[in-house]
Amino acid sequence: MKRLCEALMLLCTLGAPLTFAAQGYPDRPLRFIVPFPPGGGTDALARIISPKLTEYLGQQIIIDNRGGAQGSIGTALGAKAAADGYTIMFAHQGAFVVNPHMYGKPGYDTLRDFAAVSRGTQMAFILVAHPSVPAKSMQELAALAKRTPGKVTFASTSAVPQLVGELFKLTTGTDLLHVPYKGAGPAVVDLLAGHVNVMFANPTSTVPHVKSGRLRALGVTGS
Repeated sequence: MKRLCEALMLLCTLGAPLTFAAQGYPDRPLRFIVPFPPGGGTDALARIISPKLTEYLGQQIIIDNRGGAQGSIGTALGAKAAADGYTIMFAHQGAFVVNPHMYGKPGYDTLRDFAAVSRGTQMAFILVAHPSVPAKSMQELAALAKRTPGKVTFASTSAVPQLVGELFKLTTGTDLLHVPYKGAGPAVVDLLAGHVNVMFANPTSTVPHVKSGRLRALGVTGS
């Protein structure tokens, strides 16, 4: 589980390192592709990192949110970008590892089309619930789901959070209703409004709401 939840790597297109020295890189703004809509954890991390990149590189970083297809749309866009080092991307484990196995041809080859620059972050998933849900722990949520099969809804934003939810169902013998979203931003908005009950998410997009009391943390994933 920990390997599945391990974070995101900051990537550039394949071949870009070869051009850096020759062209006095960088001499113009860089595009930073985030394969999810604004407001989610990946987007937040990109906006935290980009000012430091701007400071280090001396060039503006333009964040380009391209959500959809569980991260595959933005990832495919990154794969088609020129290999000149001016397009970098926040790679997501779902788009890079899970989607090629689930969907066959997502429009890119993870090993061929990208060159890794650095790991961006590493974190576990947190299970959060709307305050109206009468559960204060994973055990209480499992008990609630067993009493009301198919009634408890869980949001997910990509293949990996969905797999985490499915693993929870499998290990607890429960039936939760899956509600997919294009990104954490829209999912968290609906969770805050009570349109869905729980969500397996990264802490970046949910912990501030837990601290404010608008969401309740039920537990975290681990190895």
